[in-house]
Amino acid sequence: MDKAVILARGLGTRMRRQDPEAGLNPLQAEVAATGVKALIPIERPFLDYVLSALAAAGYRRICLVVGPEHEELRRYYGHTLEYQRLELGFALQEKPLGTADAVAAAESFTAGEPFLVINSDNYYPIAALESLRALQGPGLAAFSRAGMLEGSNIPPERLSRFAIVEVDEQGCLRRIVEKPDPGLLASLPEPVAVSMNCWRFDQGIFPACRAVTPSPRGELELPDAVQYAAEVLGQRFQVLLCDEAVLDLSSRADVEPVAARLAGLQVRL
Repeated sequence: MDKAVILARGLGTRMRRQDPEAGLNPLQAEVAATGVKALIPIERPFLDYVLSALAAAGYRRICLVVGPEHEELRRYYGHTLEYQRLELGFALQEKPLGTADAVAAAESFTAGEPFLVINSDNYYPIAALESLRALQGPGLAAFSRAGMLEGSNIPPERLSRFAIVEVDEQGCLRRIVEKPDPGLLASLPEPVAVSMNCWRFDQGIFPACRAVTPSPRGELELPDAVQYAAEVLGQRFQVLLCDEAVLDLSSRADVEPVAARLAGLQVRL
């Protein structure tokens, strides 16, 4: 398994939002205004670090899911960069209809093989990416809340709104709970597992992506597709718990703390 799909189609609404206290330099502010989080410069574009981690974990064939308006993203990753460890291509998601629709856009790239799915605005631990390659079937890397609080840039009040993973007795996914209420969080035994959209899929995910209906947000959501695949199609998703943290580059306030954590990290593509 050496294929990875990176979801880079988002509108970047939070990143475009002004924040005078974020302390961005002029180039960072210019890119942030476009909403293309993958290109936020932290010495080099943020997505370079994500790709380097994928290469270190053994992934070789990469597909960026982009929109028609992402000319700069396609130019930089399609023509400017030179790759030694990776092959990179693109899949087009015509409209921002949601993450399930974005995954479906990459079906031809996957060509019947298992593949990883991650976000373009998250930096994932190499160990978590490696563990998904070692699985024999579908699964997800979940991240302990304690590990996230210790090592991520995400503050506790924001992390409390992230989706959590409920696991059954066999270590497989029971359900994903979006925006869990405080009572549920308090009732869960440790370790509480947080979903950061880090998945290993096979071809069974595509009929599920096509079957889901829009969520209350009006989007075709990947967690809904996974739940459909589990409940209707009978797929099992093994949950791999990781104590290392994921970095999140959602807003301008994230740029400085993420840059501090990535400082000195070598990028090899």
